[in-house]
Amino acid sequence: MEMHQLRYAVAVARAGNFSRAAEQCHIAQPSLSQQIQKLEEELGQRLFDRMKRTAKPTPHGEAFLRRAVRILEEADAAKREAMETTGLLRGNLAVGVLPTIAPYLLTDVLLAFSGRFPGIETVVHEDTTAQLIRQVLAYDLDLALVSRPIDGTRLEVRELFREELKLALPPGHPLTRKRSVGIGDLQDEQLIVMKPGHCLGDQVLGFCERHGANPRISFRGAQLETIQALVRAGAGISMVPAMAAMQDRKDAPVYRSLASPKPERAVIAIWPKQRPPGRAAAEFLKSLREAKPVRAAGQNAGRQKR
Repeated sequence: MEMHQLRYAVAVARAGNFSRAAEQCHIAQPSLSQQIQKLEEELGQRLFDRMKRTAKPTPHGEAFLRRAVRILEEADAAKREAMETTGLLRGNLAVGVLPTIAPYLLTDVLLAFSGRFPGIETVVHEDTTAQLIRQVLAYDLDLALVSRPIDGTRLEVRELFREELKLALPPGHPLTRKRSVGIGDLQDEQLIVMKPGHCLGDQVLGFCERHGANPRISFRGAQLETIQALVRAGAGISMVPAMAAMQDRKDAPVYRSLASPKPERAVIAIWPKQRPPGRAAAEFLKSLREAKPVRAAGQNAGRQKR
């Protein structure tokens, strides 16, 4: 019996599906299935009832998985404590982050953290909120940076900062000539938003709905860089986080603040309630808090990655 087999079994139980578990564990599904089968053969018991699209723990599996979770928690705790006793001279840190945050916030944070702890290898995983939460709860990530709202029942949540969502307009758009732009001015405008699964799109559409605006969706995209290029080309308007506003670029849209109420998002850090951050993760959070005033104020916003 090996530790990775325990991790795979716990991942299947939590995902309820072999293919999703394999995706979360970053291995091919046949390899994961083979390891689960080897574990079952060693135990002499089936751990899962395999149905067409789901996998459900058997009674034997439920008992085994309760122990497996505790073993993995203890192993992770031992690893963190061992790393901490070395003064963070070496180790690994896995951080999850939304694609609408990573390029605009993390560059300075990663450089500062690496400068203080050069022996720590930091791996950044970009994904949607739902996927990041699953990876955090599966202990594949030490922490993740996401945006509210989330279901925090099994998660510790630390709000880092709030930032305004700026209205992005094509150059020459009639709204660029208005002294004050209100939510009512967006009625029937062509709106460009993130595609389903990305929380920023839900936040923008939810804000419009709550305040009685009904813009028409013209395009959906997966990256803010693409959305802002479409705005610049005149395909519609959008709302983008202040940290992503390309103020210093000549090919940028025109940005405006909406009159009160202003749309905003809360950027938060999450980790499992049952596993507090180790020292490396705690130091990374400290670096995030130190960098927050610069990013939240929209400075250095022209720096792009994707």
